[in-house]
Amino acid sequence: MGPLLGAVLAVGLLLTGCRPSSSTEARDSGTARPTGHGAVFLDRGECSSRGRASAFREVACTSGAAAARVLARHAGRQSRGPLCPARTDFVLHISEHRPDADEDGDGAIPQGYACMRNLRAPHPGDPGQGGGPRTVPGDCVYLAAGLQARETPCAASRSGAAHRPEYEVTATVGDRPSCPSGTALYLRLPDHATGCARRLGKS
Repeated sequence: MGPLLGAVLAVGLLLTGCRPSSSTEARDSGTARPTGHGAVFLDRGECSSRGRASAFREVACTSGAAAARVLARHAGRQSRGPLCPARTDFVLHISEHRPDADEDGDGAIPQGYACMRNLRAPHPGDPGQGGGPRTVPGDCVYLAAGLQARETPCAASRSGAAHRPEYEVTATVGDRPSCPSGTALYLRLPDHATGCARRLGKS
């Protein structure tokens, strides 16, 4: 990447959990580049450091500063683009930027988003951990104000400071009739799929 290496790019970090869902809707190819120096800022397989606010830098994956790896990289807005892989821990939103020097020399880095996976634990995107941009089987949710389903960690020991899990997602299917028996809550997911969740017993 040359001059761009170590230069801070204007990015916004979005740490997302379960997308809201209504109570009535009882609601990843390419070769990785291990050096982290590619033709695109934070391309697939490259790594970033982790800083405060927007201070994320592209670094070599072998660097001691490397904190997360790109699982997928897409152009444009996340709301209009492909979903991130299920194992994504967080999403970096990259604002359009026009530095003096950039990865291909045209003076511009286009808007896009990178689906990131931490190199070390914790992994909020893993099932049951209460985070990540995708809701997958093994995740837990609770009903918030307005009867919206929100993701929360499944382990009681990790739920003390947050919200106790009320339902566990058992499957994601194309429509409600495909949910397994015992489904008590249907989740409307962003990819137009349906999440099937069973009620958890009270302790």
